[in-house]
Amino acid sequence: MDENSTAKDDRRVDARKSPDQYHSVKFTKSGLDIPYQSKLRDISEKGMCIVVPHDSVLLSHLNIGDILDMEYYTEEGRMPVEQAKTQIKHITKNDQGQFKEQYIVGLSKL
Repeated sequence: MDENSTAKDDRRVDARKSPDQYHSVKFTKSGLDIPYQSKLRDISEKGMCIVVPHDSVLLSHLNIGDILDMEYYTEEGRMPVEQAKTQIKHITKNDQGQFKEQYIVGLSKL
């Protein structure tokens, strides 16, 4: 694949990298009975995201701009390595690829 076709296929501005520092997050939200835990995906220098199934009750509890207290975990660790306030930057329905028909929730650690 040449340099031009890569730029056409991936239109995101920030370079992507694998989640080397954190593997997953866990958080609670008012109105939910249990904590939600998800693997982190699609990490960029300016943020990260989680994938939420289209039929998840969680979607009705999340709003762009919400600030949540999240626990960040490493792949090996069972205890959180960090707790941080995290803002929801976007909630976008994915129409193609591996996560088709699921929602990408963009996060920014504050």
